[in-house]
Amino acid sequence: MNGLGKGIRKVEVSLRWDPSPAGESPADLDLVAGVYPASDPHGDAAYLVHFDSRSPDGTITLNRDSKDGIGFGWDEVMTLELDRLDARYGRVVLGVVIQQRSSDKTLGSVANVGLRIREGYTVLAEDDFGGVLGATAATVAEFVRDETGAWDFRPGVHGSDADPATFTRTMGAARR
Repeated sequence: MNGLGKGIRKVEVSLRWDPSPAGESPADLDLVAGVYPASDPHGDAAYLVHFDSRSPDGTITLNRDSKDGIGFGWDEVMTLELDRLDARYGRVVLGVVIQQRSSDKTLGSVANVGLRIREGYTVLAEDDFGGVLGATAATVAEFVRDETGAWDFRPGVHGSDADPATFTRTMGAARR
């Protein structure tokens, strides 16, 4: 890697939403990162990082986890230290999934949902999920390692109606 094209190094992904109205079941949204091997970047994830987990090497950490959106500011925050990620990994896909407990919730039924992805103070992407209101989950971005080893950012929110287990199993598949 040369000094001119270092690529994306350390990223913070933040998710916020308002609590459900009184009498409704809580909305529990989760950030998920899928890490894929360079040898098969659209195959099975080498590992996932989500609530109650972190990457084996500590390069991806969920710093804040909310089960109901109660609080001020960003309810879930994940840090990705891409510059420390082992060279055998070539792709990281970020997703958001709604835990479906007692009722079916979609991104459109969750109040004031928002996403921010930034490197340092530079905002790389922001979204309110307005394009995927009927979805129960969505991929929100991916990072891909180029031939020099630098990480490129590819934004894009793509909705899914899969349950959490199916979504995390298929979130890295190639788009048609």
